Amino acid sequence: MIAESLISPRPHPDIPASDRIFAPFIGSWDLRVTWYATGEIVRQEDGEWHFAWVLEGRAVQDVWIVPRRERRATAPDLYEYGTSVRFYDHALGAWRSTWIGPMHGMIRSFVARHIGGTVVLDTDPGQGDPMRWEFSDVTHDTFVWRNWLNRDGRWMLQQDFMATRARPD
Repeated sequence: MIAESLISPRPHPDIPASDRIFAPFIGSWDLRVTWYATGEIVRQEDGEWHFAWVLEGRAVQDVWIVPRRERRATAPDLYEYGTSVRFYDHALGAWRSTWIGPMHGMIRSFVARHIGGTVVLDTDPGQGDPMRWEFSDVTHDTFVWRNWLNRDGRWMLQQDFMATRARPD
């Protein structure tokens, strides 16, 4: 019964409509994930990403899986099966987000804001080199997610996800 107690059909009315910055991502997405090192592509893999309103609609949770579940039993180089939980912090006027990546023992905390047409998540201070995650080029059926790392004052692209809304079977 955890799914029934966790997943909500809609956002909670306490979250202002103008601040529901993760609403466009609710649903399931097919991914093409690309990794970069010094600007060069080093790996590409297909994945999946699922978003839902949770906790009475007061938060958004996602699960991203690379490679896709049907390949995980036979894939020689598994990457991650991770989750983020995001909630709107009224006092901050922004979203707090925590990502958990159990395969690599990673936890990252971010603050998310809508800047222009992009949802920008910046890591909280004290977590090593600053990271920025961006959701951009958002349409009903597509978006791009990018993972940037700041080393010595220079932002470097680590990953991007090209997302396409999954169609029901």
